[in-house]
Amino acid sequence: MSGSLRSLSSNQTARPRECHRRKRSRGSSFRRSPANSRVSRSKSPRSSLRPFARWFAAVSRSVACSSISRKVYDSRPPTGPRRQHRRSSVRPQTRRRLFVLGAALCVAMGLFAPGGASAVASTNAADPTPAECDSRVNDTPSKLLPCIQQDDLWGHMQAFQAIADANPGPDGHPSRNSGEAGYKASVDYVANLMTAAGYDVTIQTYHFFYFAFVGTPVFTEVSPTAHDYTVVDEWNAGQAIGTTTADIQPAGGFVLPPTPLSSSTSGCTVADFSGFVSGRIALIQRGGCNFGVKVQNAQAAGATGVIIFNEGNPGRTGVLAGSLVDAAGNRIVPTIPVAFTSFATGIHLLTEYQDAVQAGTALPVVHLDTQGIVDPNREDYNVIADSKGGNKNHIVVVDAHLDAIYGAGMLDNASGSATILDIALKMKNVTPLNKLRFIWFGGEELGLFGSKFYVANLAKTELSHIGYDLDADVTATPNYTIGVLDPAGPDLFGGTSSQTFPNRVYKASTVGRDQAIQYFDSIGRNHELFSPVGTDAISFNFAGIPASGLLTGQDCCKTQGEVDLFGGYLGNFEGNVPSFDGGCVDNPFRWCDNLDNNDPVVLTFMSKAFATMVVQMAFDTKVMSASNNAVYNPKLAISAEASRRFTTQ
Repeated sequence: MSGSLRSLSSNQTARPRECHRRKRSRGSSFRRSPANSRVSRSKSPRSSLRPFARWFAAVSRSVACSSISRKVYDSRPPTGPRRQHRRSSVRPQTRRRLFVLGAALCVAMGLFAPGGASAVASTNAADPTPAECDSRVNDTPSKLLPCIQQDDLWGHMQAFQAIADANPGPDGHPSRNSGEAGYKASVDYVANLMTAAGYDVTIQTYHFFYFAFVGTPVFTEVSPTAHDYTVVDEWNAGQAIGTTTADIQPAGGFVLPPTPLSSSTSGCTVADFSGFVSGRIALIQRGGCNFGVKVQNAQAAGATGVIIFNEGNPGRTGVLAGSLVDAAGNRIVPTIPVAFTSFATGIHLLTEYQDAVQAGTALPVVHLDTQGIVDPNREDYNVIADSKGGNKNHIVVVDAHLDAIYGAGMLDNASGSATILDIALKMKNVTPLNKLRFIWFGGEELGLFGSKFYVANLAKTELSHIGYDLDADVTATPNYTIGVLDPAGPDLFGGTSSQTFPNRVYKASTVGRDQAIQYFDSIGRNHELFSPVGTDAISFNFAGIPASGLLTGQDCCKTQGEVDLFGGYLGNFEGNVPSFDGGCVDNPFRWCDNLDNNDPVVLTFMSKAFATMVVQMAFDTKVMSASNNAVYNPKLAISAEASRRFTTQ
């Protein structure tokens, strides 16, 4: 899920420091529902190499498996001639990881089962066998749902983890981020399986502005108070490239003490840097203009780095995280390091500067270092797979975003990707009334790039043939909620609806919504509604296409009302230990959204719920005329979502 459906509002982009101290003691008790209980998790791909390798060897004579393994092997970017890359330049441990992925592909295709290797094996003896599910026509919920099984879902999750492990990003950690090798390998994994299942598969290409940090950014106060600031907890790095060790100097325009409403214009004009000494690091207060404008003015005045601290008004005190755009809203990558921090840290540095000036002693010295890779035209992909049957003038889109953010991206959103992949494979023999179009979007975490590109580039006639969108975005949260998407629903699980869509969206969207609600009622589980803000479904809603979907939550913080509805505990949605630190998904430089950040039990019952929606919508006749007048308004869609996704001032 992109950053709009987070724990943080748009005017407070990071949680206050005191939130980090609100952790339960080890002896605290908390309510736990059965699906929230600690589960025995499968071994990490690295620790399970030998059993996976044995499975792979056992089926290596299979043409299908050997073909898939070669495709996966060749999906890694070459470092020289292909023959040399395949036979001599790949380290043994990397080769073993690729064999792991090949094995996982074969597991997912049903060519062999992992047996007892997974510690989460849960197939019910009454469930149909993989062979039965593979051969029969699963065209009703009663046929399809028993075939949505935990082992198969978890097999896809293991494959995505193996892909991330085999393809570290520029920061050296496992990655499936858009524009990187791990994402392309994920695309190949999905496309290969869907092609083998008989779907008509298209890889859609688009381009985007790519930036990735190399290593971990550094913010250190050298003197007078030596302190290494912890990234994310105490500061966030702007997407800039540079290093400096220098005295600090405040810019003009501060408003201290802060007024109740935002009023600072620090750093917004050239005059704010009158008297600034070239070579120093500029200390700037938030407010009044885009962050990029402040940085551009500072760099023009000779600053070798910039520290922007939060303004200090209510809701604007915590650790800041910002995007660097100029006055026109264009993205920039400055050649000096940029640090975003809290109001308290800014006041600490300002006080030290004022004390030094008054005493005539040395000014505070700070070291900043941020390194990165920039590509303004990086290639990225959507995977589009159409069912063989179904009315091409009546299309139901079933989507999940395939990209990660900050690493492996197993909860967000390998879980949703695995959900729709397993459903598609189990429905391969179905001839639906409405054509099913399964789409795995890229770039969702960066601003819904893939879905916006897809919808914006459809011909009007093709757009009008899409009658509904079903979106699976995060479906395996340990400390879960059960969210059902409704365009009229509230943002952020309890806020108010912030967007207005064409009128035809609302009533038609209730069809899929009510199917989900009826299923959860039938299995005795509660639900709550949420808006499409921050999901790929919003790209369809802006075009007048109805949508629904499912979501289980991420980051922080689960409320008491949600604990009453779903069990679990207050605080982070992620993990099995109560905490308020925000979890793994949306925190850069933690790199912990891995396989063990997911609950296979939750993944299974949420995937069954989503399967109910898909198979019913495949034969639905109620909404197919709802979007006949669909028109995509890119200006509306892009401005509305970008303003929510990115904090620019």
